[in-house]
Formats: sequence, structure tokens, C-alpha cells
Amino acid sequence: MRSPAPLAPWRYNSKAGRPSPGGGVLYRQPVGHTPLLVAGGAGWTEAATAGRTAAGDARGRGSGQLVKKLSDLTGCTQVVDIGSGQGHLSRFMSLGLGLTVKSIEGDRRLVERAQRLDRELLQALEKEEKRSPQVTRAGPRHSPHHVVRWVEPTALCKELLLPLEPLPPHGARLLLTGLHACGDLSVALLRHFSCPEVVALASVGCCYMKLSEPGGYPLSQWVAGLRGSELPYRLREGACHALEDYAERLQRAGPGLRTHCYRAALETVIRGARPELRRPGVQGIPRVHELKIEEYVQRGLRRVGLDPQLPLNLAALRAHQAQENRVVAFFSLALLLAPLVETLILLDRLLYLQEQGFHAELLPIFSPELSPRNLVLVATKSPLGEAFSLLETEDS
Repeated sequence: MRSPAPLAPWRYNSKAGRPSPGGGVLYRQPVGHTPLLVAGGAGWTEAATAGRTAAGDARGRGSGQLVKKLSDLTGCTQVVDIGSGQGHLSRFMSLGLGLTVKSIEGDRRLVERAQRLDRELLQALEKEEKRSPQVTRAGPRHSPHHVVRWVEPTALCKELLLPLEPLPPHGARLLLTGLHACGDLSVALLRHFSCPEVVALASVGCCYMKLSEPGGYPLSQWVAGLRGSELPYRLREGACHALEDYAERLQRAGPGLRTHCYRAALETVIRGARPELRRPGVQGIPRVHELKIEEYVQRGLRRVGLDPQLPLNLAALRAHQAQENRVVAFFSLALLLAPLVETLILLDRLLYLQEQGFHAELLPIFSPELSPRNLVLVATKSPLGEAFSLLETEDS
């Protein structure tokens, strides 16, 4: 099997005969901005009506605009948003960009909230039209079609492939997308891409530590054949951290850095009480820098279902706290490997598609300051040639 071309500093190109301008890990800065299609602009008020943050809104816009351009290039009749959550991306693509969207989410509560937000946005848009008669619609508005369904990573989901009525004369042409689809859900998108109804894919992964091994990684024959290609949990978890954000925190050198030391101390207490309880999820504890280490440990024990009144060895906790600077140094060194690990995971996914004869690219679609997971894996079954360059730019 032919070895892949070297990685470009800003994208990976899978087409042979087009070498990248430099080697190394994937560089995540977006290419730039060009004033192309302005869609979903005037009257788009979801940020106000649905409590969206500016960063979240920018992520949704960047992803939605890329999907719109990819849909136009490949003649798709329907977009399927997998792991859609509260439907922010689906809502922007359908109500803002005029795409036909099926939105699939396994959590019924999130689907019900998404439907409520759809109604609120439609009401807000209607009010905006009444206040500003000069704003004209590009066409009729249709909310996303929401479906409650878990998508298993190892089995094909028939609901995912079913077209919405009415069926186009020449059959459905589906575009699969997932913005920060968690763990194996991103893998499920790739496996469904081989279905004949699917002609395009745009996937932004997330939560690499939740990937199944084997099953979720490695996917490609090439990476599976690499000696030492195994990625233990600790490396995959580290690849999910925001390198840019942490660099700023280091420069500020504020008390918030002690979170790492406190969490390490909590882990020792958990393993002493329940040795079989490994890597329990501890949701964020607010204002850690204002807490004593024993207070943090007690709150953390409660969050993982253990008795917060467990007897604590305060002397041992104080000794852990005295190692705060060393813990920060260790975490910083480990974080330097994050781009390398993410590069291997994304390259594995790209090669998995390439080995099946598909055409694939990795493109940065928004600033990593908005989200560290900003590389989108784009795939088509027909070559797009230089038309891929249209996907590298962000609309105004």
C-alpha cells in the first residue's frame, strides 16, 4: 500500500500528485475570509432567542455554510445532521440556508427543546419581517425534521438513510454531517458513507477518549499497520484539550491552574476508596481557586456518587497541593502531544475513506479559539477537483 502524502501545515489533501507545502502535524488556523454567498444573515436572531453564545453561533455558521456549499457542489437533496443536540446547526441550515434537513438525536429531551427553539425562532423571524418590510425571504421556511433515534456505531441506521417525502424523481442524494459528534458517533458517519444514497460527508469529531478500541480507532489499514499506533485513553483524552486556551492561562499564571492539582488529589482519594472506579467523570466544579483542597475533594466525591464525608488524610492532601507547579508542568508537557495525537486520529479517518476510493479533505473552518475541534473531514464520491477550494473560505 502506498504511503500517504505528508501533512500540510493547514490541511491534508488526499489527491495524488499534489504534494503539501510542508510536513508535520495539522495546523488548525483557517485559511481566510472571502465575501461569497451571504445566507442566513438578515433577521437571523437565534443567538438572542435561544441563548446561543457568540462562539457557538460562529461554529454553527461556519459548519452550516460549508455544508451549504458542499450540498450545492454535489447536488444533494437532503442533509442529515447526526447527534444534533438542541438543533442549532440543523436550525441554521434549514431556516437560515434553505436546506432540507433531517435532525437525528438520541436524547428525547434535547429533541423537544430543539423543537421549541424552532418555534421561537420562527416567531422571532416573523416579527423581524413585520418590523423590517424591506427584508424579503429567499423562499418558504421549513424547520428541521427532528427524529429521536440512537445511532449505533457498528450497525447501519435505516432511519438515517430514509429520505423525507416527497422523494425526488431521481432518488435521494444524502449529505451526512455532524458538528462535534461525540466519540464513536463520528465513526458511525464514516461507516454510513459507503451506502449508495449518501454522496457527501462533513464531519467534525470530538471526545476522542470515548472511541472504542477496537472499532473506533484505528479504522484504516495503513494506521492499523503502524507499529506502536495504539492510543491509550490518556493520550486520546489529552487530544481533546484546547491548546490555545491553555497557553493563555499559562501566561496569566492565575490561581485557576490549581484545578489540575486538585483533580489529581481527588483521583488518589477515589482510587483509595473504590479502586475499581477508573476515570469517573467529574463535572466542572465552579470557582475552584476559592476552595480549600479538602472542600474540592468533598464536592468531587459527591459528584461521582461517593460519600463526601469519607475520612480524609489532610496531611497527604496538603502534600499533594505542594506539588501544584510540578503538576502544571507535567500537564503542559502532555498537552504538547495533543496536536500530534489528533493528527493521527484524523489522518486515520481520512485514509479509511481514501482506501475505499472516496475523495477526502481535512479543512479548518473556523478559528481554534472558538473551538479546538475545528478541522472538518469532507468527503465525496465524485471528484470535485479545484471546487474544494470553495469550501476552504468562510462567508462574510
